[in-house]
Amino acid sequence: MARDLRALFGSNNQALDADEAFTNRQAQWDAVSSALTGHLARIAAPGFDVQDLEAPRHNVLVFHGVGGIGKSTLSRKLEAALADTGRRPAQWGEPSWPAAPRLLPVRVDLARSAGTDFERLVLALRAALAGLDRPLPAFDIALDRYWEHNHPGEPLEDYLRRAGLVGRAGRALPGQLQAALGEAAQQLGLPGAVGSAVGQVATAAVRAVRERHATARALAGCPRLADLLEAEPDLEALAFYPHLLAYEIDRLPAKKAVVPIVLLDTFEDTGDRTNRDLERLIQRVVWLMPNTLFVVTGRSRLQWADPALQGQLDYTGPAAWPQLAAHIPTTRADQADRANAGPAGSASPGNRAAAAVSRQILIGDFSPEDCEDYLTRRLTADGRPLIDDRLRRIITARSHGLPLYLDLAVLRFLEIRRTRTPEPADFEHDFPALLARTLQDLTPDERHVLRAASLLDAFDVPLATAAAGLDRQAAALRLIERPFVREHEAALWPYHLHAVVRSTIRRADDHTDDRWSLDDWQHAAARALDALGGQWAAGRDAGGRALLTGCLRQGLVLARDHRLGLGWLADAAWAYVSDSVWEPIAPPAPTSGTDTDTDTGTGTGTDTGQTSEDGPSGAAVLQTPADALVEALRTLAARQREHRTHTADRLTRVIDSRLLPADLTDLALYYRAKAHRDLGRAAASRQGMQQVAAGTTRLAPAARRGLAHLARLDGDFPTALATAQNLGWAGRQHRVLGDLWWVHAEMDQAAAAYEAARTDAEHHGVAGEAATSQAQLAFVRAFTDPEAADDDLHLADQFLTGLDLRATTLTTRIAALVRDAGTPGDTIPERADVLAAEVRASGVRAAHTALALAVCFHHAVRDDPDDQTALATAIRDLDQLTRDRDYAYYTDIAHFMAGLPLQFPSPARWYDGPDQVRNRWRTLVTARRTHLGL
Repeated sequence: MARDLRALFGSNNQALDADEAFTNRQAQWDAVSSALTGHLARIAAPGFDVQDLEAPRHNVLVFHGVGGIGKSTLSRKLEAALADTGRRPAQWGEPSWPAAPRLLPVRVDLARSAGTDFERLVLALRAALAGLDRPLPAFDIALDRYWEHNHPGEPLEDYLRRAGLVGRAGRALPGQLQAALGEAAQQLGLPGAVGSAVGQVATAAVRAVRERHATARALAGCPRLADLLEAEPDLEALAFYPHLLAYEIDRLPAKKAVVPIVLLDTFEDTGDRTNRDLERLIQRVVWLMPNTLFVVTGRSRLQWADPALQGQLDYTGPAAWPQLAAHIPTTRADQADRANAGPAGSASPGNRAAAAVSRQILIGDFSPEDCEDYLTRRLTADGRPLIDDRLRRIITARSHGLPLYLDLAVLRFLEIRRTRTPEPADFEHDFPALLARTLQDLTPDERHVLRAASLLDAFDVPLATAAAGLDRQAAALRLIERPFVREHEAALWPYHLHAVVRSTIRRADDHTDDRWSLDDWQHAAARALDALGGQWAAGRDAGGRALLTGCLRQGLVLARDHRLGLGWLADAAWAYVSDSVWEPIAPPAPTSGTDTDTDTGTGTGTDTGQTSEDGPSGAAVLQTPADALVEALRTLAARQREHRTHTADRLTRVIDSRLLPADLTDLALYYRAKAHRDLGRAAASRQGMQQVAAGTTRLAPAARRGLAHLARLDGDFPTALATAQNLGWAGRQHRVLGDLWWVHAEMDQAAAAYEAARTDAEHHGVAGEAATSQAQLAFVRAFTDPEAADDDLHLADQFLTGLDLRATTLTTRIAALVRDAGTPGDTIPERADVLAAEVRASGVRAAHTALALAVCFHHAVRDDPDDQTALATAIRDLDQLTRDRDYAYYTDIAHFMAGLPLQFPSPARWYDGPDQVRNRWRTLVTARRTHLGL
């Protein structure tokens, strides 16, 4: 490695070893040239055997680095350069490898968003070779057999079209596969009609290979073909078919000869360190195609040379992958050495190690593992790391993988070490030098847009331009081409700044000539907030939930950290609440010392490193309406994951601050009243509901529904019914009626009401209400029709996908218990005990009592004379839960189910009297017993 002279001259310690670490794209191109030159020499050597399955592999080159550093761009540029399309970057110069044979680059994006699975990868390899205008019989027969078995009735051309593999070559592939079958049938002497059948051709081919028929030389020359054709044509077998592809490529005539170069991009999406199924299949392809060079780009090094992975991958260890085994040199000088290493087989003793190392090359930012490795090796004394592991973790987290930050942190370490031992707090630090280097080659307008964009988690060109207050987009368009601006094409706003660059711009001391004042930051924040509101208003109907939540998340940060008025945020908050989806929306609380009193006048927002919606927000001081709204929305989302006591306490704090306007105060009042109801605090809940219902805000109908629920909880069913019949859609009338019908054991009426409620919710596009209604429908159906309830629960799970509705999820799990109630051998009590722990953690009393009632139903159906204690215990537990009047009639229902006398009935006012209700509940139990044959 090259010596880091700055570090060496920053210390008197003569034992200090310091190495620098940087990369550049020219070195990467040189590495490709070197690897390709060596690869061509290796496969042209007399001793090379494409069917040798034991020789070490030298056909992999890896570029790795953190996301967004430009690995995909590099992969695309390599594809173009290797295809000799004239799009090679000028600075890369002319190729240095031999001119023949023709190179055939094939780029495959393995990103999850690209939808590339293993099957598509194999087809992409074969489709690229379709340009040769000839069948590849050994592979094509196997592929045809696989396709017929796994995609019966699906034309291959249709699949290729959907997979985006239909170019001129891709269109020719189905015909080439058919031609391969025809030629094989002719060579094997099969009749025409029989020859069109893949199975018949495969059987005959196996016989020809086993017997080495001279008439089928193309097939008989591949001895493993028979085994592959006899194997079950599943995905596992498909992963071995590339051996046949390598064989066919090797036997191409000189005029058709090609050398495939497969560029596998976004390799990190093949799995993680605990799930390597796809990686295992891809590694098998690489191993079985030694005449193909694979250029892998991903976030981390390939670990294939690690012997510890034996069993997870097919081929592991340094003997198998000698060029993947060594550590990575990370200096510019070492990369230059690597680029000049030449073919591995001809490297001189001095550069042979570099040639091996060159196959794993770090580009741009570092992964966390690489940051650790970098800091471990960057400064050493007597062979040991000078920076201890605690400091390494702090620096790694703050760097976000930026090599420049690591470099500056190392210099800071040495500077502090002159006078004292460095501490972790010394690296909670942003470097003005990083800011200066970021800004140094930007135009004034680009610097202006960059500062404005640093206020935003993510942005597009119009948003950044508006936040900067410019009337043209040219500067923003130039800015997004800079390497510190990352792009995520599928995101709502596709651009974001590198995390370290963003935090440094917002927090570091800015001594540049065009630095912003506090007022400049404040004005930019107001412009950004207005621009977000404009985007939400313009796309409100078409943008959907993603636009709403995205604008809210960014807008709340701006309003809170810069003490801005709520403006459009109030309407957006109502839109957020109306869908009852409850995804995390509010930003984390800012850490101390990072509010608007900092030098830049900006808060840290999501740069604090605190990401939990359930963080210690109780310590935050509510000083502005934005503070109060952030706390309210954070509480509403967090209530799906925390006890209702915390919800009530946090909303009380918001209400007592008196910072919100009247309608948003009603929002806090209503949901606090709901929390009180869930906690069994009927009087407090009723007081809050009455206060909201008496007003004219948007939640008045919902509060009237809340009063109907409270009447139902108290057993005052006539009052609840009278209230429910006038609620309409806004008050969720059908669902409230369903809640009333089922406690009377009128399950068919309840089911009809819940179905109507779900239909209304779908019509109005309220996802949370639709999921809740469907869950309730599954619950009531579970009493009468377990098979139908099974379908209803499946549909409820679909409705709940992407939603965070804790109480509704609990309802579906209770419904599953009711569905299975009485089943011989079922572990209902044990399942109920597990669920009870979650219910207690939620603080939702309705779920607790419903669960207890479900257990009573189970024991009533079992009616086991040898275990009458279980039923008595279940009823007693239910009675303990409902003793303070709320849901007291559940104890009545438990007695009705079991056909037991009721000595102390609740004060419930049943519609048609307790005897009719008793009969209906008892009928449900006897019907279930009959259904189960008990």
